[in-house]
Amino acid sequence: MLWVLLLLVSWAVAGVACTRLCLAAVRAAAVHDVGTADGGGHDLTLYETAFLSGGPRRVADVTLVAMARQHRLLLARTGWATVVDPLGRDDMERSVIGVIGPEGQSPIAPVRAAAAATDAVRGLADRLERAGLAVPDGAATTITDGTRRVRIAALAVAGLGATALLLPAASYLPRHLVALWFALPLTLTLSCLVIARIEVPPYALWASPAGRRLLGPLPRAGARVTAAGDDRTYLTSVAVHGIRAVGEPDLRAAFAHHEHREHRPGHAPGHRPGDASGRHRTEGDPGSDPGCGGAREH
Repeated sequence: MLWVLLLLVSWAVAGVACTRLCLAAVRAAAVHDVGTADGGGHDLTLYETAFLSGGPRRVADVTLVAMARQHRLLLARTGWATVVDPLGRDDMERSVIGVIGPEGQSPIAPVRAAAAATDAVRGLADRLERAGLAVPDGAATTITDGTRRVRIAALAVAGLGATALLLPAASYLPRHLVALWFALPLTLTLSCLVIARIEVPPYALWASPAGRRLLGPLPRAGARVTAAGDDRTYLTSVAVHGIRAVGEPDLRAAFAHHEHREHRPGHAPGHRPGDASGRHRTEGDPGSDPGCGGAREH
């Protein structure tokens, strides 16, 4: 009968996790309903589009890409960012330069993380929230945490079911029936994840219904713009879809490479690593393709 105790634990874990996610979704919907802003007449800036589409990290990504296209920041294929022009044109760019250092170099990963947590991004989030275009930070965090708990619950139910099947089987109940009993709470958790994926798309974690209405006319998935295209359209595509919308192979390689550097110690922003002479080798590391200026970033 030990498998019955494991089954009860499975139901408890699955039920609590799914209930918390449902309650978080209901509270988030209530927050949305209270908002009165309709977004009418509001022309989203590039940074606002990035935040509503992907949150603080997306804002940092768009800033890095925009500066690289204007040759004020070098993003090498090796995953390093080098400041070329130490004079930022707006608060976001000044934040990125401040993270790296006016004449510094740094791996892209810590720059993205630090830039996403600067006062400039927090101020942008506060303005969008006051305008009723962004989801309050607590609601987005609660939904994200709830989804993660349901994933953990699904793994826990699967593990408990496997453990029950390894126990000596009761003579009156075949193993396949034991598996079916554990399939019920597993189905509950997986169904909850599927519904959350459909009902809560990634941008819904950041944009309120009014904000999503403003994002509606913007380029949707699959609209990758080449480097030769209009700069404003290009950066808007990156703001909406993230780094996967970047068309230049060198820029994509620079952002892809940061995953290999992310967990290596001793690479703080502003640090100049390199060979014995103390210089970082950037010779032969391509930067970004040229692009025309003129994108409104503030």
